[in-house]
Amino acid sequence: MNNLRISLVQGATLWHDPAGNREYYGELIAPLHGTTDLVILPETFTSGFSNDAIDNAETMDGPTVEWMRAQAAHLGAAITGSVQIRDGDGSLPGKVFNRMLFATPDGGLHHYDKRHLFRYAREHERYAAGRERLTLDWKGWRICPLVCYDLRFPVYSRNRFDVERPGQPDYDLALYVANWPAARAYAWKTLLRARAIENLCYVAGLNRVGTDGNGIHYSGDSAVIDFLGHPASECTDEEVVVTTTLQADQLALHRERFPAMLDGDVFQIGSADSLL
Repeated sequence: MNNLRISLVQGATLWHDPAGNREYYGELIAPLHGTTDLVILPETFTSGFSNDAIDNAETMDGPTVEWMRAQAAHLGAAITGSVQIRDGDGSLPGKVFNRMLFATPDGGLHHYDKRHLFRYAREHERYAAGRERLTLDWKGWRICPLVCYDLRFPVYSRNRFDVERPGQPDYDLALYVANWPAARAYAWKTLLRARAIENLCYVAGLNRVGTDGNGIHYSGDSAVIDFLGHPASECTDEEVVVTTTLQADQLALHRERFPAMLDGDVFQIGSADSLL
């Protein structure tokens, strides 16, 4: 496993303006061509965190998925962020998900649907909850993409044993994309560190800045946290793009010296059907 360069794109998402946001974030990430391995955009980066945006939810054949694939190909890097997507199989026809997309330069596309819907903002009344956690491989790293409110649920975020890699946790990097209000910034900062320490992994938390159409202010505070809970990079409350290199050898050495994952409890996450 080689080192991994990840880029936090902390922007002020425009309210209910998908085309404008694609242009805005496209300009922010354009200079990253050839300089990074993974570009991280905020939660609901095409609309802002809005229950009303559900009326304009895109499909997997829509312009934002196409845009993300094109950006990944142009940058030569994976790109991820969440979008309102209308999708569903026979059991969930036409449901809208807060869907985190992960596009790679070779045309590959993964997605994770937000499991924990933010009841405080009535997200659970309009969106469908995801069924499964996702772990994917990129550049030799195992990555677990998660969305905002998921950060408050350590059992769901728990690094588990991977049967394909005996004795090893099933991910090396947890990603949290968010619209996390400034009023709860201390919780955001604290929980990012907790998830990194307890899961013996790197954690990247990407939050937005600015004030949205509901008058909610966001202070950013995006960060990359190492396996000891130390910040490898931290952002303030301004628009910024920051690239950080994750050190593979240091992560492996820490896990060898402090193999707490070998003493973890065995458990399974229950079905999300009751949340749908």
